[in-house]
Amino acid sequence: MTKTAIGLLLLLLPAGAGAQQKKTVITAPMQAANWNFKPGTVEFLTYKSVPAMKILNSPDTVVLKNLDFKDGTIEYDMEPLDPYFASFYFRRSNAAENECFYFRTAAAGKEDAVQYAPFIGGVNLWDMLYHYQNAAWFEKGKWNHVKLVVSGKQLRVYVNDSLHPVLEVPQLEGNSWHGALAFQGQMIIANLVVKPDQTGGLSPQEGVDITNNDARYLRKWQVSPAITMPAKIDYSETYFPGKETPWDTIHAERRGLINLTRKFGGAERGVRRLVWLKTTIQSAVAQQRKLNLGFSDEVWVFVNGKYVYIDKNIYGSPLMKQPDGRCTVDNSSFNLPFMQGNNELLIAVANDFYGWGIIAQLDKLTEVVTEK
Repeated sequence: MTKTAIGLLLLLLPAGAGAQQKKTVITAPMQAANWNFKPGTVEFLTYKSVPAMKILNSPDTVVLKNLDFKDGTIEYDMEPLDPYFASFYFRRSNAAENECFYFRTAAAGKEDAVQYAPFIGGVNLWDMLYHYQNAAWFEKGKWNHVKLVVSGKQLRVYVNDSLHPVLEVPQLEGNSWHGALAFQGQMIIANLVVKPDQTGGLSPQEGVDITNNDARYLRKWQVSPAITMPAKIDYSETYFPGKETPWDTIHAERRGLINLTRKFGGAERGVRRLVWLKTTIQSAVAQQRKLNLGFSDEVWVFVNGKYVYIDKNIYGSPLMKQPDGRCTVDNSSFNLPFMQGNNELLIAVANDFYGWGIIAQLDKLTEVVTEK
């Protein structure tokens, strides 16, 4: 890292018993030489008496050079110009693998004003992680101060308030553990400061997932390979798995999410893919149990080879579930007819848009045993 690339300010602070500990503060100059960007997409200027960087086009990404960030505190001032999004990327390996915090710039004060979502294999997991959003108050036409504290698995974000985080992420969901910093969306940025390894006491260990206390979630499944299929077919026995179908084991992530995006990536534009998930549920008696099912984007559900449910949850479509076509355990519920003994629950999941997967939860475990 050179002085012309990034200014370094070394602060010596007491570390006890006469020792001294170096704490580095990196100030990122708002000069073209310090950033990677497409020609004509960024303007460097003095704005409101401070050096600033203005991103002119919404789709373009501006990447800070010569900094590999893992943990620490990041602060910057931002004035939003984009009518839709103002995004900040960290631990950015590349455009396909990174962590992303962003403003929905038209939603200030609303419940989805700020959001977090990783990119995995080039797929924004926005539709799979509904719970990582919150209301935030910010304004156009003025500076808004943003602070992110990144520590191992955890993230805290502050917006115009240095004491109360507006967003807390107990486990960062991306695949990348270190990487560059970058901005995207029309905005003006100034006063970017990075404090490596200064995390304010935030634990690097993942936070509690309260769904771990709920044994009703179906957390262990067998998964088939992904196949392609025509977009206009809602249901066909042609695609059923056969005796020769190979199976692999997949386990739920946080909140009981079976994350097919992490295993298979997302669909290419115009390509619809399908996988099968199956699990065994043992019932001591013949009975019906309700299944709460979150899913994205389409499902076919069978018990012991018999059809019980079919549905779609595609953003912007007439059958879109709340909230906004995103995957939550509240998307749907229906009854499963169990016979006495072992019951095979088989679910086909098709991918049309962004991330894909399911969250499955039984209403009760009365005389029922699930796979662990």
